[in-house]
Amino acid sequence: MAIAVTARPLIDLALPEKGASRLGMQIFLAVAGTLLLTISAKTKVVLGPVDMSLQTLAVLLIATAFGFRLAVATLLLYMAQGAMGFPVFQSTPEKGIGMAYMLGTTGGYLAGFVVVAAIVGWAADRGFDRNPLKLFGVMLAADAVMLAMGFAWLATLIGADQAWTFGVVPFLVPDLIKVALAAAVVPAVWSLLPKRG
Repeated sequence: MAIAVTARPLIDLALPEKGASRLGMQIFLAVAGTLLLTISAKTKVVLGPVDMSLQTLAVLLIATAFGFRLAVATLLLYMAQGAMGFPVFQSTPEKGIGMAYMLGTTGGYLAGFVVVAAIVGWAADRGFDRNPLKLFGVMLAADAVMLAMGFAWLATLIGADQAWTFGVVPFLVPDLIKVALAAAVVPAVWSLLPKRG
């Protein structure tokens, strides 16, 4: 008779089983995650007219390592920091801060980050983070949802043609590379760990 094993995200290996110490560690990880997101947003690679950041890669890795609940909590904390005016996003404070920035051209992508965390975190909770091909498929789908959300929001501001040209096309290849990289990292870490019964 087979025994069902509930998959857990990678970070659960480092967390206490329960109690205040577990909650304290989760809060610490959420704050650390927002710092990673901020650093990744500020790390810019200029490719033509668009500044690329490592933020999508950071969101994917946080979602995969943290699992659904902690990843979504981390992204919501990050959004709250931005809404309160902290310069945590890619072009802040240069292009504004707070809700004014969040409701600007990047608003759909920012909301999409939370959705990416939910989709990929949910998959990690179910063991997809052990298989690079399954994880790649989930991450690719999540990234497509984020781009669609970004496009839809941007299209309401600047029109569909420009939103597609400037808000989707420049990100297709870089995002594909980031998805492939993220899909390889966590399964590789799992493969190095001793098998658990």
